[in-house]
Amino acid sequence: MSNIRDVAQLAGVSVATVSRTLQQPDLVSLKTRTKVLTAVKQVGYKPNLMAVKFRSGKTRNLVVLVPTIANVFFARVISGMQQAAHEKGYSLLLCNTLADVEMEQSYARMVHTSQADGLIQLRAHNPFAQLEMNTGSLLPMVNACEVLDRIACPTVLLDNRAAAHAMTEHLLELGHRRIAMIKGPARSPLTRDRVAGYCDALNAAGISFDEGLLYPGDFTLQSGHKAATELLALPNPPTAIFCENDEMAIGAIQGVKQSGLQVPDNISVAGFDDISFAAFADPPLTTIAQPAEEFGSIAVTLLIDLIEGRLGKAPKVILPFDLIQRTSTGPAPAVSS
Repeated sequence: MSNIRDVAQLAGVSVATVSRTLQQPDLVSLKTRTKVLTAVKQVGYKPNLMAVKFRSGKTRNLVVLVPTIANVFFARVISGMQQAAHEKGYSLLLCNTLADVEMEQSYARMVHTSQADGLIQLRAHNPFAQLEMNTGSLLPMVNACEVLDRIACPTVLLDNRAAAHAMTEHLLELGHRRIAMIKGPARSPLTRDRVAGYCDALNAAGISFDEGLLYPGDFTLQSGHKAATELLALPNPPTAIFCENDEMAIGAIQGVKQSGLQVPDNISVAGFDDISFAAFADPPLTTIAQPAEEFGSIAVTLLIDLIEGRLGKAPKVILPFDLIQRTSTGPAPAVSS
C-alpha cells in the first residue's frame, strides 16, 4: 500500500509539501502542485481525508445559503463560488433556503458544531442570530449580494443606489419624464437602495416623485408582466419602465406587447443584472451589468481567508457596474398635440 513518503520521493519534494498540496493547494505553486498530484496518481496514494480533517480541525466544507436557485443571477454567483472553492481545495454545501429562517439556522448550526468551516449568506439575514457563537469579533460568515447593515462579517456588494441612479438618468437623457419602477420585495436592502437611486435621479432632474409609478414586484417574470400590464392601464401611463432585475423586465416586455404596444417605440423597458437571457430578449434588454461570478469568487476567497486566520477585520468589497445599452430603450415618444 502506497503512502505519503512514496509520493514525496517520486515528486522530489518533502512530505510536508505533499501534505500542504493536498490540504491547501492554493499555497503551493502550480508547478509543484502538478508534480505532486501526478505522483499521487502514479503511486495510487489515497489520503485518509478524515484523519487529515481531524488533525487540522477543518472540514474544508463551506455552506452557501441561496434564497432561490431558480434565480439566474444567483446561479452565476454560485458558479463563481464553485470555481474558487475548487481551486482552493474546499467543497460547497448548497442550501436553497427560500428565505426560510429555520432552515438557514439549521445550516448555521453545522458551522457552530464544526460540521462545516464557514458560511456564505446571499440575503440580508443573520442565520447565527439565535445561536451562541463564541467566535471573537467576526462571525464565520461572508454576506454577499443582498447585505446586512452593521454586522461583523466581510461583505461583497454593488453600489445599488449609484447603479439605479445611472439607469434612471439614462432614461431621463432619452427624454422620458414619466418613468415607472417595478421594485423588488419591500424587505430587501436591494429594493431600498435601488428605489433611493431612482428617486435621486428624478430629484436631480427636477421631477417630482410619483408614488403611483412605483409598483411592487418579487423579482419573477410573472410579477414583471403583471406590473407592466397594470401600469399601462393607468389614465396617464409611463413612457419608460425601469425594473429592479432582468427577469421582471423580460416579463414586462411581454406585458407591453400583449397590451398592443411596441418596445421601445411606445415605451422603453430597462432591467438590472445582465443575465444571459438579457441580450436575447426581444428586443435586447438595456440593463445594469454586475459581475455575478466575481461576487461568488470573492465571497469564497474572503471566507477562506477568514477561516484560515488571514482576516482580522471585516472588509467591505464594492464591485463595479456597467450600464449596457441595447434596443429596449429609446427616445420618449412625442406628445401628441
